[in-house]
Amino acid sequence: MDRSKVNIAVGIFVVLGILALGYLSIKLGRVSFFTGGGYQVTADFPSVGGLRPGASVEIAGVEVGRVESIGLADYQAHVVLRLNSDVKLQDDAIASIKTKGLIGEKFIRISPGASEKLIAPGGRIREIEAPVDLEELISKYVFGKV
Repeated sequence: MDRSKVNIAVGIFVVLGILALGYLSIKLGRVSFFTGGGYQVTADFPSVGGLRPGASVEIAGVEVGRVESIGLADYQAHVVLRLNSDVKLQDDAIASIKTKGLIGEKFIRISPGASEKLIAPGGRIREIEAPVDLEELISKYVFGKV
């Protein structure tokens, strides 16, 4: 009888451990099963400089969306962003690619504009700021081209 109680306790512990591991994998991997929320906007950058799909989109340091996809259109990086439905962007908002920390991951920071006109779902952010290429800056400094 004692042996069966131990087996049940171990079984429950193993199941709880697997559930916790699955939960952490989904949260840390930023997997989203329901991507229908929010709306899409696009932005065209001359270079994305290491930006990946799934990267965060932030306004004032607060995450308001994710990068849904990155493609090539007219020799520019065409970035599709999915923003939360409660976020409204002005027509003159500025999208820029930034880095978290010195060698951290890339994300998109949106600086809101002052226009009365809003970007409609499926619209485009026209004002962009290309990412800083740290390697290029260092090579210019080292070889005296600054």
